[in-house]
Amino acid sequence: MSATILATALAIAQLALVLAMAMAVVRMLRGPRAQDRVLALDALYLNCMLLLVTLGIRTGSVFFFEASLIIAMLGFVATVALAKFLMRGEVIE
Repeated sequence: MSATILATALAIAQLALVLAMAMAVVRMLRGPRAQDRVLALDALYLNCMLLLVTLGIRTGSVFFFEASLIIAMLGFVATVALAKFLMRGEVIE
């Protein structure tokens, strides 16, 4: 009983995350400002990371958790670099 509830909850969560990723891609393409695009990219990598976590729970593989940690670190660095670029016009001083 609890296995079917977990499987159903994971399927619903993965569907919602894929839908959120699609909406983030639409926002990233449409804009209208650069700040909106950076925020959409941030939401996209966060949803991708959470999708990998749900896949890791479903399969029981440690690989998905490690991949989600790498995506989280790279996404944070990319967000900080893009924010600095938008504020000052340069990343490295």
